[in-house]
Amino acid sequence: MNTIGLDIGTSSVKALLVSPTGEVLKVSSPEYPFETPQPLWAETDPSVWWEATQQAIRSLLENTDPVSIGGVGLTGQMHGMVALNVSGDVLRPCIMWNDQRSFAECEEMTSIIGKDEILRITGNPVLAGFTAPKILWMQKHEPELFAKVDKILLPKDYIRYKLTGEFFTDVSDASGMSLLNVGERKWSHDIINALGWKKEWLPEVSESTEVTSKISAIGSGATGLVEGTPVVAGGGDCAAQAVGSSIVEEGKVSVTLGTSGVVFAQSDEYRVEPEGKLHSFCHAVPGKWHMMGVMLSAAGSFQWFKNKFAVEENRIEQEGGPNAYDNLTAQASEVDPGSEGCIFLPYLSGERTPHPDPHARGAFIGLSLRHGLGHMARSVLEGVSFGLNDSLSLMRGLGINPSNIILTGGGTESSLWKQMLSDVFQSNCALVNAKEGAAYGAALLASVGIGTQQSVESASREWIRETENIMPGNDVVTYDKIYSHYRELYPSLKNHFHSISKILEQGSEN
Repeated sequence: MNTIGLDIGTSSVKALLVSPTGEVLKVSSPEYPFETPQPLWAETDPSVWWEATQQAIRSLLENTDPVSIGGVGLTGQMHGMVALNVSGDVLRPCIMWNDQRSFAECEEMTSIIGKDEILRITGNPVLAGFTAPKILWMQKHEPELFAKVDKILLPKDYIRYKLTGEFFTDVSDASGMSLLNVGERKWSHDIINALGWKKEWLPEVSESTEVTSKISAIGSGATGLVEGTPVVAGGGDCAAQAVGSSIVEEGKVSVTLGTSGVVFAQSDEYRVEPEGKLHSFCHAVPGKWHMMGVMLSAAGSFQWFKNKFAVEENRIEQEGGPNAYDNLTAQASEVDPGSEGCIFLPYLSGERTPHPDPHARGAFIGLSLRHGLGHMARSVLEGVSFGLNDSLSLMRGLGINPSNIILTGGGTESSLWKQMLSDVFQSNCALVNAKEGAAYGAALLASVGIGTQQSVESASREWIRETENIMPGNDVVTYDKIYSHYRELYPSLKNHFHSISKILEQGSEN
């Protein structure tokens, strides 16, 4: 039977209708805004997700018999906090993954539990993006609302509640709350009790392929789905995207070249980077885990460079000429590997992996009179590639040795960049036919959950195939030498980044 994959994203719901053989039959993606009522805040009224979800599902069902839908899989933005009262009403707008208001609460929670204990239990340090410090923020700053809390849900699980009337989550999404014992794949009562919270606030947690609930009469009336249609647990968007890119066995790694960059590796065992430089979460593959490194400015670095420096290339594109990115890449391809000694640090928005430092900044190192636009463009691509390799190197240090790296995201449009990544990673790389990301992974998980497919691994082998392969070339040795210098630059500049940041902060106060 067909399945539906729903991705409750930051700015849109993406809904896919997928056949039993993995063919995408129909796509709907209504958009919605999110709010920034104060600096560092990011919020959304969950009702906009529900309205968009109803619209998306009804769009998929146009000229489609709802009886043909065997199940629904859910995924979505991670870490958000949706608080409900005892009547199931939303108490306040969702505090989203990209909200940074809870730095003080991160420190408080770490102090209460202990840094080493937090890392041991949850696989990660407490970060402002995660859910638990947001709950603590609400407790401290909105005590009257906090007193009414009856349930805490993640974004996709709020939609599950609206579709089914049931409260469930999955282990991969729950891993990003700082409340799950990631190794044991269950809520950590030690952490919950230490914070003085009630375990009843949290939904039941399950593996990602389990049927958690069924479409209710209310959900059926709102969407057109048949009452009783199974709803599968699904996964957090990063885990679901990995499932939708075939990262379902140890030895396979994906690298996503979006505005930010994500290096994602399945792990057959629970591994924790000793200093918490990598995220360690439960995977959406039952009984498996994943490690993830995130750099904040990947393809976003190249976009910044194009917007700020490629004046002539942008003008040519606006007048109907070649794409400015293609023009820049062509100039970069005429420059030898290493950009004649120009190295770019891609920390334009600070960094997360391997340097969790909001004060880190971008830099061009080694500029000379010989360097032109092409050199600098190539150095940006190389610098981002080196930054992604930082995450991969940490994973290799923990025993994860990729046999193949799947490249995804908009950056894969560049042949030069794809070859560069293969050379820097010293690994075979590939592209796959699946382009729909997390929603496709959610549909695959639903297909397994309802029994159309036997397992995530077998479904992946049937649905997803490689469409392009890239082998390391002649530039491996050159990039290996330059990467050794790249790795030394942040430690050398860290104190300067922090000192300059303090100067700027003092100047803004005067």
